[in-house]
Amino acid sequence: MSSASNLLSEDQFLCSICLDVFTHPVTIPCGHNFCKNCITQHWNINSHCQCPMCKDVFDRRPELRVNTFISEMADQFRRSAVKKSSSCSDQQWTNTGDVLCDVCTETKLKAVKSCLVCLTSYCETHLEPHQRISGLKRHKLIDPVKNLEDRMCKKHDRPLELFCRTDQMCVCQFCTETDHRSHVYVHLIEEYEGKKADLGKTEAEVQKMIQERRLKIQQIKDSVKLSNEKADRETADSVQVFSALIQSVERSLALLIEMIEENQKRTEKQAEGFIKELEDEISELMKRSAEVEQLSHTEDHLQFLQSFSSLSPSPPTKDLTEVRVHSSFVMTVRRAVAQLEETLSKEMQDMCADVELKRVQQFAVDVTLDPDTAHAALILSDDGKQVTCGDVKKNLPDNPERFNCCCCVLGKQSFSSGRFYYEVQVKGKTEWDLGVARKSINRKGQIKGIPNNGLWVITLRNENEYRGLSDPFVNLSLKSKPQKVGLFVDYEEGLVSFYDVDDATLIYSFTGCKFTEKLYPYLNTGINNRGKNSAPLIISPVSHTD
Repeated sequence: MSSASNLLSEDQFLCSICLDVFTHPVTIPCGHNFCKNCITQHWNINSHCQCPMCKDVFDRRPELRVNTFISEMADQFRRSAVKKSSSCSDQQWTNTGDVLCDVCTETKLKAVKSCLVCLTSYCETHLEPHQRISGLKRHKLIDPVKNLEDRMCKKHDRPLELFCRTDQMCVCQFCTETDHRSHVYVHLIEEYEGKKADLGKTEAEVQKMIQERRLKIQQIKDSVKLSNEKADRETADSVQVFSALIQSVERSLALLIEMIEENQKRTEKQAEGFIKELEDEISELMKRSAEVEQLSHTEDHLQFLQSFSSLSPSPPTKDLTEVRVHSSFVMTVRRAVAQLEETLSKEMQDMCADVELKRVQQFAVDVTLDPDTAHAALILSDDGKQVTCGDVKKNLPDNPERFNCCCCVLGKQSFSSGRFYYEVQVKGKTEWDLGVARKSINRKGQIKGIPNNGLWVITLRNENEYRGLSDPFVNLSLKSKPQKVGLFVDYEEGLVSFYDVDDATLIYSFTGCKFTEKLYPYLNTGINNRGKNSAPLIISPVSHTD
């Protein structure tokens, strides 16, 4: 039998439906052989019984019985192939976790491929028939995988080669002709590539979300760090202010105690004077009393009357209702406390303003004016620190950056984050505008200087009319006329504050601003007004005081 099988072609032992070595081969009436399960499923799918090879049609489904002769030949062919492959001994040993060859009987070697048709993993030696036999060459080989039975359709015992998009599941070829007949399906590779592309997009989105959250974490950490720094500064400023207030209270208390002591001394001195006067009066009254008593004991009528008439008159005495010693300590304390409250309130305001100004001065920046933005009537110093308004417009190119209507100029420096501060001398001016402007501010035509138009400024008009140009405008009541104005911006906080540098007082603040563009220092000299407003605006160096 063995020698006979070697004379037969190996293709004769392959089922024409599954292209694998026969399993339970049966012979149908036309003489062709198939695996029993293959021909049964084929007839179950089709409406009539027909031979897949010669297309003969049978009126009745033939009774299928296993062809024992072909079955024995197929089994012998399998054993021969295994025996041939087992003689090889030069392959590598497997490692833990490797997919093992399903054909090796003794020492399992590492599989190099898995067949999706045979549902078997093969080492290099046992894979040889799939590389040599024409029928086996048509089998689908993949890199070795475990659990090949999971790749078979449980209903049709066929490889899961397609993907049903309707039911979102893997199916075999026979499934598309039965349960999934009208469904939309594609090859596994096509669905794999599509899903993998989607997975790549998902991964990119996840990585983006991770990056965004890491960035947010860093922003939160930076915010906490800035908050800690701000808390430290506020604590130091508070200690400084309250220490000064405590010293002021101690000085006021010392003065109050000294005042009370002096008042008490005056009271005691007054009391001593009253006591001395009253004691002298008592001495005179006692003499008078002795004379009266002596006269009262005289029984001689003549002598009594003569002595009575010569009796000295009563000495003058002080009205006792006017003799009173008092001190107004309660009123003294109340007046002192009221005065202390007023003093402390003023000192606290002054100290807070002074501390606040010193704090913002730490963010001083060097500002230089940009001649490309300056109105044609403006005259800039060579160092870009001073600007005045002339009487005549210069012949300058009207570039997009230049203001052509208002006597304005911007700084060269721009700021899109953090905090910055600069000071401008306004001494001798009768009008001016100071502040910051966003990059996209309109440079042509009249400008209404309000935040919605990209300007955050304060102004002076008619020598003493100060305004904060919010919407609506805010009239500012200042105790003194500023000679130097400090401007502080906190980009993230949306804060723009103006200070009278000499008095260390806050002039005005814009709060809750929404900055989305770069900010530039903004100066408007106002018109020359025949020399009345010819004084320059001067960007001054910041003096850091202790």
